[in-house]
Amino acid sequence: MKIRYPAVIAALSVSVVAVAASDGETLFKLNNCGSCHAATSKSTGPSLADIATKYKGDKGAQARLEAKMRSGGAGSFGPMPQPATAKSVSDADIKTMVAWILGRE
Repeated sequence: MKIRYPAVIAALSVSVVAVAASDGETLFKLNNCGSCHAATSKSTGPSLADIATKYKGDKGAQARLEAKMRSGGAGSFGPMPQPATAKSVSDADIKTMVAWILGRE
């Protein structure tokens, strides 16, 4: 029996990506969101803690932040605009990241 190593490696790679896709923190890191957002301190953008605090209890926040992350926008935390997220990032991944951010305290 001959084992095809590229096939095995490809299968394992898909498994790792599938696991990562279910984790908001991992997606946040993979998509370089940390280049503008820090966990607890303001940098180019607001901290994740500030975002979670601002939208705590806001039932429409998930949908609004998903739209802002996808398309970009400004004004929520000052004049610096949120750039649009690359089209290569799925809507499901954006949903996962926003839920993770809003769940932080």
